[in-house]
Amino acid sequence: MKLLSQSSASWMKNLMKMTALSVSMFAATAAGAADMKLRLSAPSSESDQRAVALTTVFGPGVASFAEFEPHWNASLFKQGTELEAIARGNLDMAMASAQELAEFIPEFSIFSAGYMHRDADHQVAVFNADFMDPLKEQVEDTLGVKLLTVIYLGRRQLNLRTDQEVKTPADLAGVKLRMPGSDSWQFLGKALGANPTPMAFTEVYTGLQTGAVDGQDNPLPTDKDAKFYEVTKQIVLTSHLVDLNYLAISKKVWDKLTPEQQAQLQKAADDAAAFGRKNQLALEGELVDFFVEKGLKVYEPDLNAFRTHVQNAYLESDFSDTWPEGMVEKINKL
Repeated sequence: MKLLSQSSASWMKNLMKMTALSVSMFAATAAGAADMKLRLSAPSSESDQRAVALTTVFGPGVASFAEFEPHWNASLFKQGTELEAIARGNLDMAMASAQELAEFIPEFSIFSAGYMHRDADHQVAVFNADFMDPLKEQVEDTLGVKLLTVIYLGRRQLNLRTDQEVKTPADLAGVKLRMPGSDSWQFLGKALGANPTPMAFTEVYTGLQTGAVDGQDNPLPTDKDAKFYEVTKQIVLTSHLVDLNYLAISKKVWDKLTPEQQAQLQKAADDAAAFGRKNQLALEGELVDFFVEKGLKVYEPDLNAFRTHVQNAYLESDFSDTWPEGMVEKINKL
């Protein structure tokens, strides 16, 4: 048997060291992936289309370097406190509304205004437009949060436990309409003609059941998922807000990722948003018949009356004073 030459033996020894080093690096990488958790807190239920999209698309999309750990039904942080939790370093991800962002950055109130976005595609075009970059940077600088993508929540409709038919904003006078507690949400309720009442989402079913509130506003899939049809009598198709959530991640967490991981996470976020948007639109198209079968009246009011009333309310308010100059025109041109 021919013995290896000294140079061959040295080469083999180096190869073995390199192999051991590669295995060690791979193990360290695998351990790092296992150790990294992306904790998300959200008020929606796990059967909500946003939750389904994030669980079935986003989670697997980042599984090679992180474990996605969602907490639904506001079980980890109370609704409206998620952004502050991220800023404190106690949370990694959240689904933030424009209304919540407006509490810290007033310019975002433009996206909480009634009848601003036209539809789901327009919503995506606005988020990806160049004129959004300064606002996204402001979120990062102010809150330490990066906005990854926009999630279509749906067209918000009025859902009431009362019998009176609603045709114009005047018909909502005195109606206690549940709205989230932020100023921008409360203003929208008032602009619709109602008496806005702050209440956490997790309390709405009981609030409708007991009469603590007379109604609530949400997209039709949310109404079904939360079983609000069990404690209400009518749905008024005002479509007053093409509602959204921004999928948000801690900037500190984002900055720890490699460029390759960042690209992978961004793709997973966009894919999840597209998946959820497709499913949400399909559900909206099917649910009118579902609610009619459940005994609810479903009808369209005088949309021109609502649109005019709501837009005038915003233009005459302090909210429009904070909107970036020319932003409305840029949004309308898309």
